Amino acid sequence: MKIAKDTVVTLHYKVADASGRLIEQSKDPMVYLHGGYENTLPKIEEALEGREPGYETTLQLQPEDAFGQRDESLVRVIPKSEFPPGVKVGGQLEGRTDDGQPHVFHVMKIKGQEVHLDGNHPLAGRALRFTLKVTGVRTASPEEIEHRHVHGEHGHHH
Repeated sequence: MKIAKDTVVTLHYKVADASGRLIEQSKDPMVYLHGGYENTLPKIEEALEGREPGYETTLQLQPEDAFGQRDESLVRVIPKSEFPPGVKVGGQLEGRTDDGQPHVFHVMKIKGQEVHLDGNHPLAGRALRFTLKVTGVRTASPEEIEHRHVHGEHGHHH
């Protein structure tokens, strides 16, 4: 079966920086609903469209095609007194952007009485190399299409 809109794709991936240094590698397969549902990067969907299990490729993506350019307006320094006890580096919390939209921020460091937050994706601003191997393709269920994501093993559970 070929990858097309409303198919469920199973793949293994590696993400490296532009010089080839490994950043992340899938332990379990990644499973996503193909066809513009924003379950993976558009350039990955474009590269896999029409392919079949066994297909392997390496994509070089610039920041704008991966996780975007860094947005320094998403960097915040907040007094530690404004956080509940137990705030830790590496934690995530929901805050608001300058225009009031809900947004997830990562706790980057705690320095004295200041908490440094960053709302950028950790890989924003970086050119990345994605190595992909398709291991399975199946037709999505009507429920998966309606919910816009994969259900079951390695997918979403309700």
